Amino acid sequence: MIISASRRTDIPAFYSQWFMNRIRQGSCEVPNPRNPSQISHVSLRPQDVDAIVFWTRHPGPMLPQVEELRERGFRFYFLYTVMDNPRTLDPHCPSLATSLSTFRTLADRIGPAKVIWRYDPVTFSPLTGPEFHERAFRRIAKALEGCTNRCIISTTTLYRKARSRLDQEGVRITQPEKKALKDLMVFMAGEGEDKGMGVFSCAMSGEFDEYGVKPGKCVDDTYIREVFGVEVTHRKDPSQRGSCGCVMSKDIGMYDSCTYGCLYCYATSSFERARENQRKHDPLSPRLLS
Repeated sequence: MIISASRRTDIPAFYSQWFMNRIRQGSCEVPNPRNPSQISHVSLRPQDVDAIVFWTRHPGPMLPQVEELRERGFRFYFLYTVMDNPRTLDPHCPSLATSLSTFRTLADRIGPAKVIWRYDPVTFSPLTGPEFHERAFRRIAKALEGCTNRCIISTTTLYRKARSRLDQEGVRITQPEKKALKDLMVFMAGEGEDKGMGVFSCAMSGEFDEYGVKPGKCVDDTYIREVFGVEVTHRKDPSQRGSCGCVMSKDIGMYDSCTYGCLYCYATSSFERARENQRKHDPLSPRLLS
């Protein structure tokens, strides 16, 4: 079993104490998002977990725990989103300086192969056109050289709740011309290669292949075998989009619990509800939200 922690929220940033409590107890409970009365009991014992995949914008609160995870015999890696979007899009995310510093510290502790940089999603707007992303990507790639060997990118997929939120804030999402998009992808692929990073796409169905950006997986069976030397399931996760290449994993997070407030977020339908849920969160509870 592979544990995703989590596509639905930022567990390292906001719920690391809860996560470690569940690790020490050996299990957690996860309600079905579509049927909350249906509860899954998920083992978190080392012998039952092939790998843990952390999704985060700020793993800082988990830095003191990574050694304990290793001592307990867990295999894990971080998908670490580092961008430099204007606050209009990402109002409460850590500053770029904080993200870069934390990334370097994490890579020093667990190794560059186990920290994957996500420049994702690439959101195009009047504030963030292709030229903006080219400058930001170049700056971040230079700062992270030697700290990772892989970068994952994708363009924004707007779900209905995110589109409504962007409309309310007066943010207009645009689509660049095909040539401008191609030039940006070719630039990212070349810049990543120059800095020792393979650049892969997320859930783009090979759309960027011709630009030098290879189709990738965030929960990646091949990567796990290469880095940890273990075989995991090769079966595609049926609960993800058709264009998603990830193999099956068990997500232990819950929606409406991240308070970073990214306007394009698909996992939070109400930031007010997320703040209230975070306020009521009990780190001793078997489930993320009681």
